[in-house]
Formats: sequence, C-alpha cells, structure tokens
Amino acid sequence: MELKRVVVTGLGALTPIGNNLSDYWEGLKNGTSGAAPIQQFDASLFKTQFACEVKNFNIEDFMDKKEARKLDQFAQYAMVTATEAMADSELMESNPNVDRIGVIWGSGIGGLKTFQDECETFFAGDGTPRFNPFFIPKMIADIAAGHISIKYGLRGPNYVTVSACASSTNAIIDAFNYIRLGKADAIVTGGSEAAVNCVGVGGFNALKALSTRNDSPETASRPFDVDRDGFVLGEGSGALILEEYEHAMRRGAKIYAEVIGGGMSGDAYHITAPHPEGLGARNTMVAALEDAEINITDVDYVNVHGTSTPLGDIAEVKAIQQLFGEHAYNLNISSTKSMTGHLLGAAGAIEAIACIMAVKHDIVPPTINHFTDDPELDNKLNFTFNKAQNRVVNVALSNTFGFGGHNTTVIVKKFKG
Repeated sequence: MELKRVVVTGLGALTPIGNNLSDYWEGLKNGTSGAAPIQQFDASLFKTQFACEVKNFNIEDFMDKKEARKLDQFAQYAMVTATEAMADSELMESNPNVDRIGVIWGSGIGGLKTFQDECETFFAGDGTPRFNPFFIPKMIADIAAGHISIKYGLRGPNYVTVSACASSTNAIIDAFNYIRLGKADAIVTGGSEAAVNCVGVGGFNALKALSTRNDSPETASRPFDVDRDGFVLGEGSGALILEEYEHAMRRGAKIYAEVIGGGMSGDAYHITAPHPEGLGARNTMVAALEDAEINITDVDYVNVHGTSTPLGDIAEVKAIQQLFGEHAYNLNISSTKSMTGHLLGAAGAIEAIACIMAVKHDIVPPTINHFTDDPELDNKLNFTFNKAQNRVVNVALSNTFGFGGHNTTVIVKKFKG
C-alpha cells in the first residue's frame, strides 16, 4: 500500500527555559540554562538540591482552579501545551472529522506527586482508608490523553505510551504510523512529565543518576565534558500536531516540517545502563533511516539523548560513529538537555520540537557547559559546543533512550511541498 505523508502543523512547549514555543526556541538559540535550586519543596537534605523546573507558571492562567485540582501537574502541563499546539495549528477551525483525529501521548511516570501526596496523607492519619476520589484518575499516565481528547471532542485513537525516557518519542512514532497508514487524519502527540518532587529527586539520587553539583546548578548538565557527573532532572511538556499532508494542504495549514521515519530497538542488556558499544542506539537509528528511505549522508543534525552521564554519552557517540562513519564529521551533534535538563518521558517531545525548529530555521541549538574535552570521545566531531550554529539543516534525527533498554529515533526533514 502507498503510505501517506505526515507533516507537523502545530507545536506547543512548556519547558524550564521557556513557557511557550517562541520562548523555548529563543532559550535554545541563546544557550540558556534552566537549572537552579529547587523551589517546589525543601531539598536541603537531598544529595541533589537543584533541578530544571518550569518557572513563573500558574495553572490558573490556563484553567479554572477547581478543574486544575482534578489534574496532576503532569496532566496540567499536557493540557497547556496541547492547547497551544491546537491553537497554532488552527485544526479545529476547519471543522474536521473528529472521529479521525486522535491523541497519542507519552509519560514515563505519570502522576508521581499525586501518589506521594495521597500516601503521605494516609500514613499521617489513624489508618482509616480515606483517599481523594480523584486519586486514581489523577495518577494514571493515560489520563493526559483522555483530558486532551475530552476538551476537543477527539474520538480517534487515544492512549499513552510508557517506555521511560523514550515515551514521547514512542508516542510520536505511533502517531506518525497511524496517519501514514490512513487510520487517522491528524493526531495530537507529545509528552509531559512532572517528577521534580521528593520521591522523584530521592529516587534518582538513590540510583546515583543525578548530578550533585549543588555549588553550580547552571553548569551541572554538561554532556560530553570530562567532568560530567549525572543528569539534571527537568519537567514540562511538548505537544505536536501531526497531520496527513493532503488533509493539511486542503485546509491551507501552516507546515513546520515533515516526519519521514521512526525507529525503535531494545538493548537487552541492563535495566539502567546502556549497551557499552551503543548497539541498541545504533539499531534504532538504522531502523529509522531505513524507514525514512534516506542515506546516512542525508542527515545534517543529530539531537542526541546526551544526558550528561559518564556511560551514556560515550555509548551514544560510539553508535553514531559506527553508523555514520566519515559522515559523522559532517554532522552537527548537540544535546539540548544541557539547557533543559532531562524531562524523562517528555524529553523526546521537546527534543523533536528542537529538531523541527532547527530544520525550519537552519539553526542548530548548542550543547552548553562544555569546559574540558573527554579523551574517551573523538573531539573532532562537531558537538556544537556552547554556541548555536547556523547551517542548512534539511534532515534532523532525534534520539531518545530509556531505562529498561528502550531506544527510539524519529527523523524530520525540511518541508518542500
């Protein structure tokens, strides 16, 4: 069967460096760090006392207080970005067939703060099982997709993907596949996460996954630097409207970019560590390139998973060099997590948006906080250190990997009609 073309017609972002698409893109171009001491709770007794939090955000600017109380923070974030993306796309103004518009969202954890709060309340009491009637609907990861579909009356495919930090890239790939197979006209996709809380920070500290650079939070996320010591926890959301090309053209939609391929793989190696030779990372990129039916030389920019962990950064670079060979030296490579921190299940969404904006504007956002080369890495590669670079970006590839060995890659290209 002939596959449909899939384009991006709307975007929304709520991140530690910008609370909407425009501000997020400016933050990326300017190399802004979103890391700072934690404000949402007293972290003074934690090994890590900083994070990349969403700033100057009040949910009551977006929805009624009573309604907001029924949603965990991760679902609130989802609603804010989905609303921005839908308005940006003007999809609903065209009176579409809502039976053919779906929501496929991603979240690695879901309502973690809700779970923490309800447990604290129960154990502080006399043992009588009193729970908020919204406890379960607030906590479950799939509820974000449910709320988005209810708001807009969308009756197409509706679910949430959960694959740790690969969740929202999985969601984007699934949305892409539904549309190109002709099973939907458009899908609201992306992901959200809100894990900057006691159990989130404490849990990742226990894994020794987080940077403990409390004396300099803004420089703590330093992918590919020899002194990197772990990732910086982030929060927020990214939303994309994917749409079938002919459907978008008929309604005169603005088009940001075209989605051309997606790949997935499993490391089958370790629950938290990557395959040391980057085998799974290589396999997912190969799968995405084959799906897109393009050559390695067609790729201009790779937005890497690049979390700033000692093992992960090395494994991913090995995978890139194994796959791209000499063309690796022609690529721009960057980790936008150096600015946003790691948004876990929402990482793939905001990084896909970074790639889309890169191909639209021919600007590669930087990897900030590079101070000292790592001798275990080939520093002849262009890691786009510390400053954005202008270059023609026709094709961009985004990698997202998750605990459990989940690897995902999505590829976007410049829209040329």
